[in-house]
Amino acid sequence: MKIAQAQAERHVLTITVDNEAGILAKIAGLFTARGYNIDSLTVADISENHALSRITIVTHGPPAVIDQIRAQLERLVPVHKVVDLTELGAHVERELALVKVSGKGEHRVEALRLAEVFRARPVDTTTESFIFELTGAPDKIDSFIALMRELGLVEVGRTGIVGMMRGAAGT
Repeated sequence: MKIAQAQAERHVLTITVDNEAGILAKIAGLFTARGYNIDSLTVADISENHALSRITIVTHGPPAVIDQIRAQLERLVPVHKVVDLTELGAHVERELALVKVSGKGEHRVEALRLAEVFRARPVDTTTESFIFELTGAPDKIDSFIALMRELGLVEVGRTGIVGMMRGAAGT
């Protein structure tokens, strides 16, 4: 099923699952089998006894497709809860990136200046390169990477998005 980008909406889904082997493959397989794309995927253990994990998936689709994805995810046995953060309203999204930039002279000085503006932290430094650590909204990271391309971008590693609803209540 091909989805035209014009009608597709971006959605951030959080899925609470049993922390067991194969669940990520089941969920990824559900998306693959139906032709849905995963733009970002993160998984982490979220319970003290390591029994639960939280999967965050960013995907695109019209409302009917997103509803279908949610319904299919909810039917999987090890899935406890599926929450569409986008539908629920105000939420916080963050991502971590490591960005390697090489350069000398003015390019090096400019890379450090821009890193300071973006609150990116150098975590590795050599005489010819930096690796910056940057956290923030995906748009912020995209902007930083775009600027570093002009200064000697070598490599980028991104974690994918994690998100939570704003306010005191949990999801």
